[in-house]
Amino acid sequence: MSSSRRLLPGVFIASHAIADGLLTRRQLRVRSYRRLVHGVYADPSLPVDHQLRCRAVALLLPHGAAIGGYSAAAWHGAPFAGAHDPVTVVRPPDVEWKGPRGVRVHCSRRGFDVVTDPDGVPVTTPARTAWDMAALEPLGTAVAALDAMVQTGAVRAEELAAMTLAGAGLWGVAKVRRAFELVDPRAESPPESRVRVALILAGLSPVPQFDVFDGGVWLGRVDLAFPEAKIAIEYEGAYHFEDGQIVRDDARYARLRAAGWTVIRLSSADLRDLDAVVARIRAALIAISAAL
Repeated sequence: MSSSRRLLPGVFIASHAIADGLLTRRQLRVRSYRRLVHGVYADPSLPVDHQLRCRAVALLLPHGAAIGGYSAAAWHGAPFAGAHDPVTVVRPPDVEWKGPRGVRVHCSRRGFDVVTDPDGVPVTTPARTAWDMAALEPLGTAVAALDAMVQTGAVRAEELAAMTLAGAGLWGVAKVRRAFELVDPRAESPPESRVRVALILAGLSPVPQFDVFDGGVWLGRVDLAFPEAKIAIEYEGAYHFEDGQIVRDDARYARLRAAGWTVIRLSSADLRDLDAVVARIRAALIAISAAL
């Protein structure tokens, strides 16, 4: 199937494809094409993720608008948005467009630069994406994506600092500044970043990706640590249960405990209540401090 109106492989506007005689309405139904947003469909063989939904929305964008914020971060080293999260679009004030359901449109009062990927998807530049994420998203979500973008080199920490200085007086600058201050490229996963941010906001100071030694022997690297209290915090994602990883992790935890470390293990379920996570870690710190 090909059409001058269809820009992305396997993704198409249904009305255009029907008007061009590429398929009928009946074929659209019976061939199990997957609707991504209103009026835009995809070949059922394509895996549905957030970027695919962004590509669908890109077919509907008016001139001057672009994929932005948390959605654009997928192009810049932080593909963390879920398949069903709203697609973020940035538009200038003179472009009136609300978008279909499942699209969050932000009207920007200042201009923004755009890069275009090989499929023709307009995406805000890394620097503008970083600013909009920090301004529009919850702090933990923004910092997790920013950590990844800095780690991959899409933006540099110095750029972020310069942006906050240049952005004095702009909308959202206070929130942006707070997010940028919390960025740490040592983070290796979004959950780790979110837990770190929650702890910092609670007045605690964990060290990311800490190497633990005992008598000069390296015992392992932990996601977050309070070295003086010998507390290690480990997030166990799905990878923990793959290819014998659980056995290796358990052996590492045993070595840490034998060296006097307390290991606090977190899962995705714990992230639903970060206040409880903070309380749990604070209680462990208090207990160890009292025992010293």
